[in-house]
Amino acid sequence: MKQTALALIALLGLAATAAAQEYDLLLEGGHVIDARNNVNAVRDVAIANGRIAAVAEDIAPARAAKTIDVRGLYVVPGLIDLHAHVYRPTVALGGFRADNNAVYPDGFSFRNGVTTFVDPGGAGWRNFEDLKDRVIDRSKTRVLAFINIVGRGSAGGRYEQDLGDMEVKPTADMALRHKGLIVGVKSAHYSGPEWDPFLRAVEAAEIAGVPVMIDFGSNREERPVGELLTRVLRPGDIYTHVYSGLRREQDARTLGPGQALLDGRARGILFDVGHGGGSFLWRVAVPLMEAGFTPDTMSTDLHAESMNGALKNMLELMSKFVAMGMPMDEVIAANTWRAAQAIRQDALGHLSVGAVADVAVLGVETGAFGFIDTNGARLDGTQRLRCELTLRDGEVVYDLNGRARPHWETLPAGYRRQE
Repeated sequence: MKQTALALIALLGLAATAAAQEYDLLLEGGHVIDARNNVNAVRDVAIANGRIAAVAEDIAPARAAKTIDVRGLYVVPGLIDLHAHVYRPTVALGGFRADNNAVYPDGFSFRNGVTTFVDPGGAGWRNFEDLKDRVIDRSKTRVLAFINIVGRGSAGGRYEQDLGDMEVKPTADMALRHKGLIVGVKSAHYSGPEWDPFLRAVEAAEIAGVPVMIDFGSNREERPVGELLTRVLRPGDIYTHVYSGLRREQDARTLGPGQALLDGRARGILFDVGHGGGSFLWRVAVPLMEAGFTPDTMSTDLHAESMNGALKNMLELMSKFVAMGMPMDEVIAANTWRAAQAIRQDALGHLSVGAVADVAVLGVETGAFGFIDTNGARLDGTQRLRCELTLRDGEVVYDLNGRARPHWETLPAGYRRQE
């Protein structure tokens, strides 16, 4: 009888513990920045079943199966990179092989706190299914896409100049067929004087109910940037490479934003960084930032060349804007909630209860750092962001310092990782 009573007490104890542990994971004591919910304070974040379960000042660790101490670190929604080249067509007509400098998502996302990449027009309607099969469906990273108005996508050279391959209906049809994966229409790298690529991109996007992102290609007198921003694009459309200085974005006299940018912003055009390998100059960015022309979104234009050059990664890019004096909460917002709004994905970019538990835990290193632009010039700064921990759907997918892991000396002999 005594043994039965003890067993019953033990079972009741286990049941009580299980009931108390309503959360799978608790991130304890971090500084939460969540622009959608206007949170910029120390909070605990609890996760259950891959979703945010609670955000509060004090959540008892006993309520979670695992607690991770993140005091002194920022806890933010998983970062969204609106402009990362994860696909390039490798074969086009005539046996042409594109310069395939795309990067595979999972190798470059989580280690930088990024949980969502958006491919910026690598595929058009002719090869989007290939992008979906080879990249989107095989990545742990969430991969979304702008579809290129060029049917062959970013195939390079003359293929991106082919007005005959810029078709509205098949582009819009493909975007509608994959609504939610295709989040916009892209026009890029066009060097001719015609307006057709941009007008057709807008027309396709209008049918599909998505925004447009424009890389305005070569600067042409026949199609000035002011005309693009005030007459062609719609409110909510995205102009990328805003700090490139390649298309008269900067006022030659004041060095601040040109009238085209001011008029575009007043009209509701969104301005994106799109750093890349040749689209970010201190001589443009610093005066525009000093004049208050901050970016709406802060994408990398990541590819195999830019990642080894001035850009490096998303956190390096964010650190550059911190060095220019942009407040940390604004830097985070540009890469989370504002980025999600730009592509009309309101389920992403925040830590609301019930939201998918995509989370980045970021630290700030202090010291003497040099940040490089795409012309090789340096700006000095005292802070650099690093990623400590990344969660995708509540699962730890990157852990720089083993914060989510037990010390080896606490484990039994012969321990093997189970999950």
